[in-house]
Amino acid sequence: MNSGQNVERVSDGAGSAGRCVEDDAHSDRPAGGESLMVAEERHPRSASPRGVNGDDDSEAESHQDGRNVAVDPDTRRRAFSWCRDFLSGSWKAISVNDFQIKIVSGGLSNLLYMCSLPDDVEPTGVEPRRVLLRIYGAILQGVDSIVLESVMFAILAERELGPRLYGIFPEGRLEQYLPSDRLRTEQLGFPEISAEIASKMARFHGMEMPFNKEPKWLFVKTIILKAGLQEQCDKVALNHVLSLSVRSLLTATPSPVVFCHNDVQEGNILMLDGRENSSDKLMLIDFEYSSYNYRGFDFGNHFCEWIYDYTYDQWPFYKAKVENYPNRQQQLHFIRHYLSERRGVAPADQARIEEDMITEANRFALASHFLWGLWSIIQAKISKIEFGYMDYAQHRFDTYFKQKKLFS
Repeated sequence: MNSGQNVERVSDGAGSAGRCVEDDAHSDRPAGGESLMVAEERHPRSASPRGVNGDDDSEAESHQDGRNVAVDPDTRRRAFSWCRDFLSGSWKAISVNDFQIKIVSGGLSNLLYMCSLPDDVEPTGVEPRRVLLRIYGAILQGVDSIVLESVMFAILAERELGPRLYGIFPEGRLEQYLPSDRLRTEQLGFPEISAEIASKMARFHGMEMPFNKEPKWLFVKTIILKAGLQEQCDKVALNHVLSLSVRSLLTATPSPVVFCHNDVQEGNILMLDGRENSSDKLMLIDFEYSSYNYRGFDFGNHFCEWIYDYTYDQWPFYKAKVENYPNRQQQLHFIRHYLSERRGVAPADQARIEEDMITEANRFALASHFLWGLWSIIQAKISKIEFGYMDYAQHRFDTYFKQKKLFS
């Protein structure tokens, strides 16, 4: 969900007035309205509403030719040194004056650069011609988070579930540069693409990762209260909704704890150049939300993302079309390809498992609406990105109440 240029604009975070979520008495309100229906014409992507800490850079960066802004001499010198030390081969034979570097994006949490060999220098071995340099920026998530994210990135790269890692150092890392396009929202429903996303998700879920195995992602009451949002939502009402409307329903819904991506939406899925006719043309990226979680959250959250198009270039910088939520046949198509990748399902159990997983996905979709609604209220308070966070929060809550009638 990133703009290729990633221009930061200051937002007042207001949007339309958000409402407090108290109970299901508000559920008669339709999800969205005419003003929230999908645009008929594609628009350039606005700044991502889901960057780390509300920032607008991301591994979903379109990796175009960067900005026409000169790189400062110190950054150029450091980048050259890192490339020379970690990439070897032809990188050791060029001078700092021949070294090519362009800005891809610049934000508060990460600075991204494309580093290249000069056109007249060929690689002498397996070293890449171009790499993505990520330098950690002013806003960090803490040393522990950086270490965990770096370990995760390295493991995913080794297992070919993410971009290759060429070098890591205290200030940042060197990553594989992937010529690619991010998916568009409508492509999530293309049968061939949906099947491959399901297979990629199954592989992701099958990994054993050296992280805390407790599924702590879903219930964010502490985060909300620490953000000082009592003025927007009474904490008693919030407790009520979290504990009764969401937690009790999901407690009654079997779902194994697996390593989840937690944000499988179109902006975090790359279509790799030159693989259009391949069965392995997609790559999941952006792992900052990844953690152990209930499997159903990845299913339901992904299905919810079929609704939302973040390419609209006018306020509130997204469009929603609730009728694009996958129907039963589309969900079965996804689940069957997921199970095919995982294997081991006895034919006699297939139909029962499929039904259970449909129930699992649609109930956890409610958790997705609720979580991102609460998250969006926080972002309206702290983010500098121009995005209708309160409009988005209201739409997620409205859709939560509408779907709760269907799936609970």
